[in-house]
Amino acid sequence: MTTLYGIKNCDTIKKARKWLADNNIEHVFHDYRQDGLEESWLRETEAALGWEALLNKRGTTFRQLDEADKQDLNRDKAIALMLANPAMIKRPVLIHQGQYLLGFKAPEYAAVLS
Repeated sequence: MTTLYGIKNCDTIKKARKWLADNNIEHVFHDYRQDGLEESWLRETEAALGWEALLNKRGTTFRQLDEADKQDLNRDKAIALMLANPAMIKRPVLIHQGQYLLGFKAPEYAAVLS
């Protein structure tokens, strides 16, 4: 099973979904806002990718946080922030047969999904 995680109105998600459709890759799309976000999934994904990679510090949601929330970041604090604000998770996250990909790059998708 191939699952793509993200937020439906994200431009990068749209590109990834189009690539998957164009390449006839069956997948399930999980929208954090619509379908929810499980802490267990976030912890498993963080274990595979690392919280530094998973936390989108360049996005609007992170930049609008209070300075106190941005200071002294560690794994647990980052996970708590991402659970409270799923838009802070870099997108998309693709999981295919136990492999995790973060972001969308067509050559990476092709290598993993072919």
